[in-house]
Amino acid sequence: MPQLKHFRTGACWLAIASVVMITSGCSRPSTLEEIRSEGVLHVITRNAPSVYYEHRDGPAGFEYELAKSFADSLGVELRVRVAEDNTEILSVLDRNYAHIGLAGLTDAPEYDNRFRTVPIGLKSQSVVIYNRDMAKPENIEDLVDTPIHVIANSSHIRYLQELQAEHPDLTWQQHAELDAAGLLKRIESGELQVAVVASNELAINHVYFPAVKEAFTLNDPARLVWLLPIEQDDTLYEAAQGFFSVLEADGTLDQLKERYYGHLDRLNYVGARTFVHHVRNRLPRYEDLFRDHAQKNGLDWRLLAAIGYQESHWRPNAVSPTGVRGMMMLTLNTADYVGIDNRLDPAQSVDGGARYFSMVHERIPERIPEPDRTWFALASYNVGYGHLEDARRLTEAAGKNPDRWMDVKEFLPLLAQKEWYTKTRFGYARGHEPVIYVQNIRRYYDVLAWMKDPTQASEQVASQELPDLTDDVLTEPPLGSDERSVLPRDLGLTPPTL
Repeated sequence: MPQLKHFRTGACWLAIASVVMITSGCSRPSTLEEIRSEGVLHVITRNAPSVYYEHRDGPAGFEYELAKSFADSLGVELRVRVAEDNTEILSVLDRNYAHIGLAGLTDAPEYDNRFRTVPIGLKSQSVVIYNRDMAKPENIEDLVDTPIHVIANSSHIRYLQELQAEHPDLTWQQHAELDAAGLLKRIESGELQVAVVASNELAINHVYFPAVKEAFTLNDPARLVWLLPIEQDDTLYEAAQGFFSVLEADGTLDQLKERYYGHLDRLNYVGARTFVHHVRNRLPRYEDLFRDHAQKNGLDWRLLAAIGYQESHWRPNAVSPTGVRGMMMLTLNTADYVGIDNRLDPAQSVDGGARYFSMVHERIPERIPEPDRTWFALASYNVGYGHLEDARRLTEAAGKNPDRWMDVKEFLPLLAQKEWYTKTRFGYARGHEPVIYVQNIRRYYDVLAWMKDPTQASEQVASQELPDLTDDVLTEPPLGSDERSVLPRDLGLTPPTL
């Protein structure tokens, strides 16, 4: 495991410092003093959307953001190393080669003599999942003759062991090579019948695997924790506890939980009826901006507007969990790159977004014909060019066409599964997101093209009065309203399969 050399270097530094302190007659510095002296907080983690991952805007993940804030509160740099799995994380911590482990694990009695545990404000349960085409398991007795699949060294194993005491024939298989997304994919395809995953990881990933159903839970909600090596003194442990107390008291922790776990059912699709409302009530304020900057950059203004809606729902003051902001949700680096100094100014944001998308589009090989070249550009705009190229290489290796969107979109989701992203150059990515991103923008574009073409609009639609919708809350029209009539017949209310 070559990544451990960084931790060994840190451990050696601490050992040398200890020798110096002893030979000079001074007492050994505390863990917290050592961290501040080096100026670095070392954490070991793994790829998972609930823990840590590289987003197009930089590092992200619920636990990562907490660790970054904690390091900032200590006035030190956060240095992250990514492990292959939980087994490696626990091994690193057992040898005191990292200060904190972010593993997405719940507290357990067996950790008492190995680690100090710091609750991070979330609870999770071990959830039994199955494919909706099979009979739903109602309880553990229904699984006695069915192999259960779990991630190696996960929290679920101890609950299965407890149940095995009452049901000796209960069996399970641990998968070191898979993560939660890999298990969900295999349940979705029917390759596996039953698995156990963490409820918080299921919540984040479930939208991508609609054939996966929840059966029952194995335990009461348990606290997710950070793990600190037992060899440390209690100074870092106490500092972390104090940090979380502050976050809970000032509401920051609840805000972060809402960002990552709130409204998960709306991640992929806002609703065509709500979109129509926003076209009527919100778009008119910004339509000239989209038209002007699209023309300057050789783009279809309706495509640019569709990107803006997917990014921010045409809210000029929108802010993401990772700090991107504005109508086109530009990162600070992207804004600097295209010469934008105020991302919250709608005109600058649309200008920057148009120029940046044009640059991304130009990077896609010219040999790829339209409209696929645009779909690739949208995917690259969302997930990053490197991850798109990884997916194209996987597509080609499988004997399919890497220049055709309908082929590549099948392989982008594999970038979220360990057995695939470990074979790529740029590693883990939430590969489902660019597929849904492109799908949504194509849908919004189609509706915009239909609504903005007078030759396609019926007299009834043109004169129809629609209720207003506030800018702050996304709501659906009243039940029974005839909103369906303002949508093209072939769209309906269900996202199309691209």
